[in-house]
Amino acid sequence: MADAFGDELFSVFEENSAAAASGARKTKAGPTEGARRPGKRPEEKSSVAAAERPKTEVEVDSTEGAVLVKKPKLEDVVSEDTNLTDLMPQVKVQSVETVEGCTHEVALPADEEFTGLKPRTGKAAKEYPFILDAFQREAILCVDNNQSVLVSAHTSAGKTVCAEYAIALALREKQRVIFTSPIKALSNQKYREMYEEFQDVGLMTGDVTINPTASCLVMTTEILRSMLYRGSEVMREVAWVIFDEIHYMRDSERGVVWEETIILLPDNVHYVFLSATIPNARQFAEWICHLHKQPCHVIYTDYRPTPLQHYIFPAGGDGLHLVVDENGDFREDNFNTAMQVLRDAGDLAKGDQKGRKGGTKGPSNVFKIVKMIMERNFQPVIIFSFSKKDCEAYALQMTKLDFNTDEEKKMVEEVFNNAIDCLSDEDKKLPQVEHVLPLLKRGIGIHHGGLLPILKETIEILFSEGLIKALFATETFAMGINMPARTVLFTSASKFDGKDFRWISSGEYIQMSGRAGRRGMDDRGIVILMVDEKMSPTIGKQLLKGSADPLNSAFHLTYNMVLNLLRVEEINPEYMLEKSFYQFQHYRTIPEIVERVNNLEGQYKKIAIPNEENVVIYYKIRQQLAKLGKEIEEYIHKPKYCLPFLQPGRLVKVKNEGDDFGWGVVVNFSKKSNVKPNSGELDPLYVVEVLLHCSKESLKNSATEAAKPARVDEKGEMQVVPVLVHLLSAISSVRLYIPKDLRPIDNRQSVLKSIQEVQKRFPDGVPLLDPIDDMGIKDQGLKKVIQKVEAFEHRMYSHPLHNDPNLETVYKLCEKKAQIAVDIKAAKRELKKARTVLQMDELKCRKRVLRRLGFATSSDVIEMKGRVACEISSADELLLTEMMFNGLFNDLSAEQATALLSCFVFQENSSEMPKLTEQLAGPLRQMQECAKRIAKVSAEAKLEIDEENYLNSFKPNLMDVVYTWANGANFAHICKMTDVFEGMLI
Repeated sequence: MADAFGDELFSVFEENSAAAASGARKTKAGPTEGARRPGKRPEEKSSVAAAERPKTEVEVDSTEGAVLVKKPKLEDVVSEDTNLTDLMPQVKVQSVETVEGCTHEVALPADEEFTGLKPRTGKAAKEYPFILDAFQREAILCVDNNQSVLVSAHTSAGKTVCAEYAIALALREKQRVIFTSPIKALSNQKYREMYEEFQDVGLMTGDVTINPTASCLVMTTEILRSMLYRGSEVMREVAWVIFDEIHYMRDSERGVVWEETIILLPDNVHYVFLSATIPNARQFAEWICHLHKQPCHVIYTDYRPTPLQHYIFPAGGDGLHLVVDENGDFREDNFNTAMQVLRDAGDLAKGDQKGRKGGTKGPSNVFKIVKMIMERNFQPVIIFSFSKKDCEAYALQMTKLDFNTDEEKKMVEEVFNNAIDCLSDEDKKLPQVEHVLPLLKRGIGIHHGGLLPILKETIEILFSEGLIKALFATETFAMGINMPARTVLFTSASKFDGKDFRWISSGEYIQMSGRAGRRGMDDRGIVILMVDEKMSPTIGKQLLKGSADPLNSAFHLTYNMVLNLLRVEEINPEYMLEKSFYQFQHYRTIPEIVERVNNLEGQYKKIAIPNEENVVIYYKIRQQLAKLGKEIEEYIHKPKYCLPFLQPGRLVKVKNEGDDFGWGVVVNFSKKSNVKPNSGELDPLYVVEVLLHCSKESLKNSATEAAKPARVDEKGEMQVVPVLVHLLSAISSVRLYIPKDLRPIDNRQSVLKSIQEVQKRFPDGVPLLDPIDDMGIKDQGLKKVIQKVEAFEHRMYSHPLHNDPNLETVYKLCEKKAQIAVDIKAAKRELKKARTVLQMDELKCRKRVLRRLGFATSSDVIEMKGRVACEISSADELLLTEMMFNGLFNDLSAEQATALLSCFVFQENSSEMPKLTEQLAGPLRQMQECAKRIAKVSAEAKLEIDEENYLNSFKPNLMDVVYTWANGANFAHICKMTDVFEGMLI
């Protein structure tokens, strides 16, 4: 039958359902627990009975006929979707022959033929004093042919060479070129470099504009986006746009700016994209080709000029373990040794790791490693931490060490004094300025977002000049600024990402560890990872040897985007959604899904089950029993019911997802605190120690948590494994004697013999504790579930198939077919989703909000409010505009207004909530009322918004500080008013 697994067949489970009553009286019921007694041998007569039922066959035919009406539906969907290639982006990719060391592909419109790149004729636009790498030559050839190119290579491989060549070519041809970078610091650095090289260079960041009429403009991506929305004249003259660090496009907050900019750029512009290694570089090039109807090349190399060696330092240990050598081979034996050291060190490691919390009184691990690095002459070293406070705490631990000579100390002091000369005498006495110099003179630096910008720049200069030997930095230092070192040290392998603590991803690790090894100076770079928690070899290998994070779109709608697109006549928000990389990545899944649907339907049709109608009913019964069994387990797993029965010696069955350990023996149980980050709640978590029959292989070098069950044919080893209560699939009424000392293997193995004896004694299955009679669970809900189980078991045992000798064969076929039916439905849902333009519903909701608040008319023409909101891009445009038009600022002094505006830009968490005077608390209340109104309108417009989170996004922590400053207080005074880092105040 074509669709035996349709939802309508679930009606066989309704106790009063007519379908259950019809279908032959014998079948009156039947579900299955089938799984519970699979060993029961069927009797001959029931198979005959099943075979001699012509009536059932007729019913099967009739049902089949009824369901066959659905069959064309399946085929229609497939045939209709097969033509989806018409909706697909029409792009093809060709490989281009190249030398070893890099791969070269080109994405081009499907109707174009790639005729190859023409070799350069005449003089190169720029000569280099060194021999270019293969990937650099290939990229420059693309630029010479006026074709867009994405260059994907490791940090410090020399990608900038390709950008410089495109600038030189554009200047030679009297064309304009734009170089964009993700952050202001990087823009400033690139401007200095480009100015030295080409002179005709300008800079445009939010803070500074230098020579805006220059032929080559260096700017942040936000400035370019703003120019495009305004229809700047500059764009008419631009021939090349260079996007540095394009992998920033996956940034959840700012990544959307890159997509907007690339979509808004005209088709006649050519591009150079520079990126760290990304596994889906080809997909990005296809998008550019689809978007701008021009070929886009991909030059990819994972060649690293300076090979890296990766070491692990386990907390509590006293040495390094080489886990990935310079050839990129993972040394699993060394990794396991390091993890063993960590286990042996135990909880002491945790405190010692930070050097601040608990642990030993001696020097911290960071101190020991930095000292060792200096002794072995592996400096300069960058020490990455994942919080500003850790960064400073680790640096202060180094005050006993001195890495600079007297001559170097003088140079540091000279550079530092020259740099802070521009500060007032008062600012020179700021604690941050005074405290950092003694460290810098010792060759120790700190670099994080909380530093004053002038100190950050000074420290970058000192580091690049080799006057800082140990730099303590946060991960932002790894973003783009070209500051390589010989060694990179990670103080931890996990980080808090705003929601949870997690292992750092392989992509983050690659980005930061890429700072190790200076080209032309070091024969190899050294990376040291400090680990203070147990890590399985799988996670370790994934982190150390994993691939870079793919470039996935982080596109999301913003009001500023929607309003700007409504203002510009040639383009609308719907166009932006359809052309986004987010949508393109979505479309690219369509062919694969169509193929999957076709394959699944082919498999579905091939499976022929004799007497299918009957088999399906029996299958459904057993499925229902399995579901009810899970419900009973949930009751049994409640600590108040099961803990009294988990005495030492109790037989329990353990199943962990696909791993079925079978019967084991309880040794002990304990209660642990499971703290959820940020929740403040303590959930009691019970861990049962169970003696289980495990595979020797899985116990070899890793923790018992990673134990796997012994195979049927394997002589495994009995091992005590910690098991969460919910993994106990059954609790037996049998208790065994267990030896007091389970350390000797013979004692543990003797328990295995006892378990086997019990299984022999009960061939029909080891007796279980009855939840009601034995465990005394009085819950009415459980009684109802058990009544249902009894009813379904009755149906199952009375079903003609239950004793059929072919039961197992047909049941497995039925199970397989049912699973394929589920997969087909899931694939079709996926297909339907892949064809829709994503975020279209959200766009409708946002437009509704804009109309209700008076930012746009019902025909999407923007009003005065909307035009004002278009100009606000660095804060909440809706709330600020509403406040202006409501006259909230009219009665405020300049100082009050400045203090109120600080709520929009301050994003840090501060432990202090200031006690505000009425002159500040009043305007804050008005702003919050305004924000509540926007949240209410948004909710009415069906836009998902959490009012509390929305209000909390405006942080008043610095209102009194900014108010005091606006009233003339000096910077030193306001720094004392708050625990926020000085750099965050500026």
